[in-house]
This record gives sequence, C-alpha cells and structure tokens, in this order.
Amino acid sequence: MRYRYEAVSAQGELLAGEMEAETQRAVIERLHSLGHVPIRADIASRGALARLLSWEWKPRARRIGNLALLTQQLATLLHAGLSLDRALELAQAVTRRQAERDCLAAVLERVRGGSALADAMAAEPASFPKFYIGMVRAGEAGASLDATLRHLAEFLEKSEAARQKIVSALIYPAIVLAAGMASVGALFFFVVPRFRPLFEDAGAALPFAARAVLSLSDLLQGYWWLLLATFGLAAAIIARQLRGAERRRSWDRRLLTLPLLGDIITKAEVARFARTLGTLLKNGVAPLAALAITRETLRNAAIAEAIGDVADSLKQGKGLAEPLSRSKAMPVLAIQLIRVGEETARLEEMLIKTAEIFDEEVGRSVERLLAVLVPGITVLLGIVVALVIGSILTAVLSVYELAV
Repeated sequence: MRYRYEAVSAQGELLAGEMEAETQRAVIERLHSLGHVPIRADIASRGALARLLSWEWKPRARRIGNLALLTQQLATLLHAGLSLDRALELAQAVTRRQAERDCLAAVLERVRGGSALADAMAAEPASFPKFYIGMVRAGEAGASLDATLRHLAEFLEKSEAARQKIVSALIYPAIVLAAGMASVGALFFFVVPRFRPLFEDAGAALPFAARAVLSLSDLLQGYWWLLLATFGLAAAIIARQLRGAERRRSWDRRLLTLPLLGDIITKAEVARFARTLGTLLKNGVAPLAALAITRETLRNAAIAEAIGDVADSLKQGKGLAEPLSRSKAMPVLAIQLIRVGEETARLEEMLIKTAEIFDEEVGRSVERLLAVLVPGITVLLGIVVALVIGSILTAVLSVYELAV
C-alpha cells in the first residue's frame, strides 16, 4: 500500500513524499530509522476525480477549545497514575460529539495495538495539528507525557482565548454592517419601487439622482441572482488564485502593508510564532524541528517564508535574533526580547513572554481598529440612506410642484 508522509529532518527541514509499505507503522519506523521526526502518514490520495466520485470529503477539524479540554483530561488522568489506554478510554466516555468519540476510539485502538500516542494521533491529521503531535512525541521520548500534555493544554487555552477576544471584538461591527446593509436592501427592494407609479403618472422628467436610484432598484430586483452569482464566481476565482504559493505570498505581503489591519496581522502572527516555538522548545523538541513545525502553524505565507530563511541561518549556529532582524518580518520589540532570551539562556521563557505581550498588543490594536471602523461604517451607511431618501423626496417635491 502507498502512504503519503510528512516529517521533519534532523536539519529542521519539512519533508513530504510517498512511500510503499504494508502498514502505517512500517512507514513511521522507516522515517525514524532515517533520523526524521514523523508528523503524519496517511494512505495516499487517489486524486481529485476519485475523491469527487467517491464523496471523500475532508472531515471537520477538531475545535481548539475541545482539544484543550481533551488534553487537560488526559494530563490529569495520566498524572493520577492511570495507564494511557485507560485514560483514553475515560476521555472517550465523556466526549459528547460523535465525531470526536470516533476519533478517540481510533486512537485508542492504535495505542492498544502497540503504537505510540503520537503515532496514533498522527493518523488523525484533521483532529490533531502538527505541532501538537510533535510535542506529544517529545513528551513520550522524555518520559514526561503528563507534563507535556499540561503544557499543551495551557498553550491551547491561551491561543483560543486570544482568538475569542478578537472574534468577540468584531461581533459588534459585524452586526452594525449587517443591519445597515439590510436597511439599504429594504429601501431598494420595498420602499423605492412604491414611488414608481407616482412618478409614472406625473409624466414629468425626474431629477438625475431619482432616476439613478430607480434604475438601481430595478437592477437589484431583476438581476439580484446575477449579482450574487458574479460575487460568488469572483470569490471562487480569487480563492483558486490564492492556492498558488507565489500568489499567496504576494497577497499576504500586501495584507501586511495595510494600515491598522496589517499591524494586527503581524502582531497576531508574532504571538502565534513565539508561543508555538517556545512551547515546543520547552518540551524538548529540537530547535530546528521546532522551527519547522512552528512555520507550518503560521497563516501568513510571507511571514512563514521569512521564518524558513531563519532556519537556514540557525543551522549555521547564528541563533534566532540575528536572522530575524535581517528578515524584517517581525517587530523590533519581538527581536529584542528573543535576543535577551538567547543571551540569558532563557529563550523558551522569553518566547512565551513575547507571545503574551503581543497578544495584549493585538487586543489594543483591535480596539483602535474598531474605534475607526464602527463610526466609519455607521457614517457610510447613513450617507447611502440619506442619498436614497433625499433623491426620492426631491423627485416627490418636483412632481408636487408640477401638479400645483
């Protein structure tokens, strides 16, 4: 059977390829023998057409909050002295979602079959991220799995808290925007058309603004489906274009240059980078392997590319701060904190501290963005509504004057 694998080499490079083997375990053992750190090994895909014909869709990823809870449960049970298979069995019993119970059942079956926990989790890539598997593997190698799981749970909880803080802050402007768009839509679909018979009966030439509003109302009423289809097609084309690595990097570079939003993206990526790398190093993952795994967790391709260049310098023993300062991918504060951590041999601690600092910075930046965004949306929608109503009222007054 053919398996597709991903692993991190001893030099910190992310490897991907395919291998013929009888079982997944054989693939993992082969990667270990080559000096690599396996991340995942799955049966090779049969291609896009085969997936389409057989309805093989990617399963939903496990929610970070649920994964944090599971991790904390496993850490507590293992610390209490339970065996790994018994801890997994109890965790499965208290899990509510059927998909997650099935996932844990598959992990439990592999563990009872002789697989290590990291290897069993690597077979479920939709549920367990790469960095998670790397940390579990390091914990098993260092005979400190319960402590590693506790650190993982803390990491996931802090990451989820930071994400939820941003999401919660964006709820209010989203509601304002949705309500405003609904109001504008109601004007064009229901209010403006009611004035057309009045204008037609008058038989007078309408002001340009009123004619433009009526034409736009007719367009929306008659071709709304075409407009939706156009937006959907444009979104699909953009999404397809962004799948290319070079186009994605170009797009992400532009995002970083945007006022306010670019600053938020940069700080959020710095926090994610620092927290992931610091947690991996704290749990015994080799620096090059930790950097390669951390790079895979970053969402901005431009910053991830810069981190890849840092790995090349790290192989030459130059540390992190120097190549990061040359790459200009991170703020000066983050680089200085990392440099202090390297000089005082407390890199892991300073990386975690950097993540906390930039999480707070993201929160403040989001507040500044909302201070501009919410009033801006309100004013813009108010102007649109005022223009529409003003155009209709002007036309009504002109018709009334002609009638008089």
